[in-house]
Amino acid sequence: MEAIILLKGNVKHSLTLDPGVWIFDDRKVDLHTYFQSSKVNEDENEKYTKEVSKHWDREIREGAVFPPTLKTEKKFEKERILTGTFGIPFAPFLHNAEPNENAWAVSFIGENQTVTMPLDEAKEVIFGFSKEGKPLKEDGPIHVYNGDGSNVTNPLKHVKEIVIK
Repeated sequence: MEAIILLKGNVKHSLTLDPGVWIFDDRKVDLHTYFQSSKVNEDENEKYTKEVSKHWDREIREGAVFPPTLKTEKKFEKERILTGTFGIPFAPFLHNAEPNENAWAVSFIGENQTVTMPLDEAKEVIFGFSKEGKPLKEDGPIHVYNGDGSNVTNPLKHVKEIVIK
């Protein structure tokens, strides 16, 4: 239960977040490269279309059987998960909680510190949940990174509760 984070407050739905399952989430991002690269806001529908097109082209060229390269890709992805440092955007969780019309801020409550920011700024937050393939047990369960990367070297740690105001 130590790794569970409560999202509550001025929302229609309180949520219980479990960072332990985010490693399997397709929305995860590599924290080593996320703040270094320029952000390109790509439409989800456009991203899906590109992935389907890529898959379709591959089937036309190579047939519906899985080529040996696919096995190599799966092995590489497994290795990346076991050794990677990952985060996940906060925005989808905030969207699912459905903040009330009068919600104006989000407080991330850590063990020794609380950070409050406007709702629009909080939508850009990234939660760090894995370092070198391991969950953040000593100073987790999550780290809170500002969307602009301004606190990339010193994120808010020990966050166990999120309150919408």
